[in-house]
Amino acid sequence: MAQVPQTFFDALAVRTWCGLALESLGRAREEIDAINVYPVADGDTGTNLYLTVESAVAAVEAVFIAYDVGRPTLADAARAMAHGALIGARGNSGTILAQLLRGMAQVLADGETAHTDGSGLRLALRRASDSARQAVAHPVEGTVLSVASAAADAAHGTAGDDCGAVARAAYEGARTALAATPGQLAVLERAGVVDAGGRGLLAVLGALVETFTGEAVPAVSGAHTRVASAARDGVPLTEAEDCADVVDAGGPAFEVIYLLEAEDAAVARLRERLDGLGDSLVIVGGDGLWNVHVHVDDAGAAVEAGVEAGRPYRIRITHFGAGDAHTTGEQLPRERVQRAVVAVVPGEGLAGLYGEAGATTVLARPGEPPASGELVEAVRRAHAREVVLLPNDAELRHTAAAAAEQARTEGIRVALIPTRSAVQGIAALAVHEPDRRFDEDVVSMTSAAGATRYAEVAVAERQSWTMAGICQAGDVLGLIDGDVAVIGTDVTATAEGVLDRMLSAGGELVTLVLGDEAPETIAVHLEARVRESYLAVDTVVYRGGRQGAVLLIGVE
Repeated sequence: MAQVPQTFFDALAVRTWCGLALESLGRAREEIDAINVYPVADGDTGTNLYLTVESAVAAVEAVFIAYDVGRPTLADAARAMAHGALIGARGNSGTILAQLLRGMAQVLADGETAHTDGSGLRLALRRASDSARQAVAHPVEGTVLSVASAAADAAHGTAGDDCGAVARAAYEGARTALAATPGQLAVLERAGVVDAGGRGLLAVLGALVETFTGEAVPAVSGAHTRVASAARDGVPLTEAEDCADVVDAGGPAFEVIYLLEAEDAAVARLRERLDGLGDSLVIVGGDGLWNVHVHVDDAGAAVEAGVEAGRPYRIRITHFGAGDAHTTGEQLPRERVQRAVVAVVPGEGLAGLYGEAGATTVLARPGEPPASGELVEAVRRAHAREVVLLPNDAELRHTAAAAAEQARTEGIRVALIPTRSAVQGIAALAVHEPDRRFDEDVVSMTSAAGATRYAEVAVAERQSWTMAGICQAGDVLGLIDGDVAVIGTDVTATAEGVLDRMLSAGGELVTLVLGDEAPETIAVHLEARVRESYLAVDTVVYRGGRQGAVLLIGVE
């Protein structure tokens, strides 16, 4: 069925474009992975681009969901798209794509207009190309940068306000530039392929055409030139590993990626230092949040440089020589363990707690839920034959299910326990016994999680209707099992009210997980309340760090 075209570039067009781009990259992912030879022949460019756009899609959807009435502005949607891509960017090409989207968002969000037309789209494509080049320490022609520049040039050559005409011109310009990449970069010519990152950008621009015309662009012919050359020469080259033979050896051993909270001046110094440590340096972002990507031999030095510049997190270190391209940190053992637990946790403190218990963790920062690809990578990183997956968030149920299904296709036995809070995950992890039969372990963990009621205390961001009445921005909300049960003005008093309601139905153990914003005396006050009013009920306290909620409560 043809896509309903968007007349102007508004918030709905951003949403439509992101969704179509994800579908297009999903179809082309394996092809793009197979032609990935530059800057490293690690066969994951298509996957990295897909995961980057998947994160952008999730961020845009979250903005639309947040509006009970009406829809977000173009600025809201464009900023969400850029932010989602930034925090989810993977690999060299994914990081550059994030900057391309950020450049577009800077134009689309300018002036807080409801929509823009073809002239605005031309400006957005030009800003995207320019900002991406500025983000790369040493731009190389014959890459996605060349394709982006050609798209912007072609768009600039159009006239009128028709977004569809501008998008189609950009697509055609990019397609011509993509076909020319083997003549610009020797490694592509030797391998007989076009640039993988540029091929991915073409898929994204094709989705832009469909957004504004309602018509899907024809399948790219001749883009996978390696197939044509192999067929001509009678040489069967079908795997990304075959391409590695034509890439010069001796490059850096590690890819280092992390998000960084830092000031502009500190990032400028970081750029200089990392440029001296390695190559393929790309730093994208702004407004205090950056995504850093570099290839180095000394991964520790690259991370230390980030620590000196600000606060790095979501650190990913991939060894290019490792058998598993998704390894983070040290190389995985050759022999898989029998069973592992993978859990999503909302704060650094809980990540440490879960890690001490042997779980592989995925950090979900406030407003930044992990995508399914990130969960799949965590399952791979656990390097086990059997995996118990704890999403610890009701909103992640479908994401976790998709990740589990993907992992099963790779031969990993995965059981998804639908935990809706980190405190339910703690209860499940407490009864985990890897030495017993898998089914028995899963049943025991599921039972423990299900027997744990959960609550959280948070501060309302805006006025809204709740199960307990109307709340105002700044009110303290006590949510039990996902529904607002108490509205107050004091964090400690609200938490006490929530705890009393939960313990009225009985309980043996209270778990308190304190966020960074929790009052210093709240734990002592609640422990005393439980000790004085509820006999034979124990209390344990953990510090969760920046977990979004002021306080998490579990009652078993």
